[in-house]
Amino acid sequence: MEHIRMLFQFIGGLGMFLYGMNVMADGLQKSAGGRMKNLMGVLMKHRLMAVLVGAAVTAIIQSSSATTVMVVGFVNAGIISLFQAVGVIMGANIGTTITAWIVSMSEWGSFLKPESFAPLLIGIGAFVLLFAKREGKKDVGSILIGFGVLFVGLSFMSDAIKPYRDAPVFARAFQVLGGNPILGILTGLVVTAIIQSSSASVGILQTLAANGVVNWNSAVYITLGQNIGTCVTALLSSVGANRTARRAAIIHLLFNVTGAVVFGTLMFLLFHLYGALGSRTITSVEISIFHTIFNVTNTVLLYPFAGWLVRMSGILVKGENEEDEKSEEDLELPHLDSRILESPSFALQNAVHEIVRMGELSMRHAETAFEALRTGSQKRVDKAFKIEETVNEYEKIISEYLAKISMTSLTDRQRQQVANLMYTVSDVERMSDHCDNIAELAQEAIQGKMQFSMEAQRGFSEMSGLVLDSMRAAVLARKQEKMAYVRQVSQLEEEIDELEEELRTGHVDRLSRQQCSAAKGVIYLEVLSNLERITDHAYNIAGYVAEEKGE
Repeated sequence: MEHIRMLFQFIGGLGMFLYGMNVMADGLQKSAGGRMKNLMGVLMKHRLMAVLVGAAVTAIIQSSSATTVMVVGFVNAGIISLFQAVGVIMGANIGTTITAWIVSMSEWGSFLKPESFAPLLIGIGAFVLLFAKREGKKDVGSILIGFGVLFVGLSFMSDAIKPYRDAPVFARAFQVLGGNPILGILTGLVVTAIIQSSSASVGILQTLAANGVVNWNSAVYITLGQNIGTCVTALLSSVGANRTARRAAIIHLLFNVTGAVVFGTLMFLLFHLYGALGSRTITSVEISIFHTIFNVTNTVLLYPFAGWLVRMSGILVKGENEEDEKSEEDLELPHLDSRILESPSFALQNAVHEIVRMGELSMRHAETAFEALRTGSQKRVDKAFKIEETVNEYEKIISEYLAKISMTSLTDRQRQQVANLMYTVSDVERMSDHCDNIAELAQEAIQGKMQFSMEAQRGFSEMSGLVLDSMRAAVLARKQEKMAYVRQVSQLEEEIDELEEELRTGHVDRLSRQQCSAAKGVIYLEVLSNLERITDHAYNIAGYVAEEKGE
């Protein structure tokens, strides 16, 4: 019964460790807020910056697997290139060492032992969470609680192992693992692959090391295997993704396997020359040091060979990139990958990216419908109808994705943005509906062989130009979140309202002079009405941005 109780205590401790890490990461993500969003812009600039971004994001979300899964999602969505993905993957491996240092804090000094301050952190965090009014302070409370629960879990695991630290089975097991590098690496790989977290598997190894049951050579090989095992999550997540995304997952595997082979060989030679070092027990702090040295050195060594990693991934995952196979006439659907939901801040950015693409497609719809009306081309009418179908698909896919984001852990500001983005999707779709109406009116004019007067055509041309400018400014307002574009939309909306009234007055005058038939007059007025309504929806889109900016 005592053995079963200790087993339950270890499992419970592991559960608290994983839960605490998740709560702490969730609080950190919320606290980071807009800064996480700005990391995307940094990511696009330079591969070295991508390394720093990968390290920062992994330190925040406490999982290199989650970061790499997001990278696969970003590549699948076409947001980042493979070269940028290489940088993020390298950075993720560096960022994951933060968890190892947190776990090893118990060996830094007596006051830093979990039993010394973890209850205090949980207590302070609970009071902050219960009584704080501001969301930022509540996020701090979540971080403190997660930090405390993490250390209580480590303490439970350590206490469960203590009675067995002198057991011969531990000494024999780690002696076998240390004497066989391949077996040691496979052990670390399998354990990490099963629990889907290198941070957790390294934490378990450090807990064993803190009780003096792990030797240097076994710890080194197991740690190398854990770094390979963390690739399994990304490889699984790439199933069903496009070829470029699968290559990103392969790059992660190549990076860690190459590092494990190089370091494994060097450490094997070192242990062969200095046998006493390999058999000496290792501390959790020393595991943190080795883990950090391995990942930083591996990044420094392979950073210049990013191109080689990309080429190798192309050899292993054959075929041209999907982007190279698309014709210019293809209408792509949104790339909204559920993998990116691992980080709500990045998922929001991904949603905005696709909504902007939807807005640009709606502008393309408007241009096609206007051209169909101007030239009387049935081909342009058919193209406009095809774009409308794609825009409807966009609305469905993006709305479902935003609904999924709304169920993740968000700040109040992010929840407001999700709601505004849902309204934006609806407004973009309504703009496209009005473009479709214009295309139908163009088709009616073509079938009736109607010719509009030069004055009417000039009116169409002037108003449609202003409408396109309004749509473009609204999309840019959403993309760049700049008030200058919001003000431009507002100004254009007023101009278009005045122009519509002027054109309607002119039309009535032509009717009175019998220069226009009733059938053509109905189509003319319907077109003007649809153009004006497109601008109303553009005005709504700009208004959501102004609301988020507090203006």
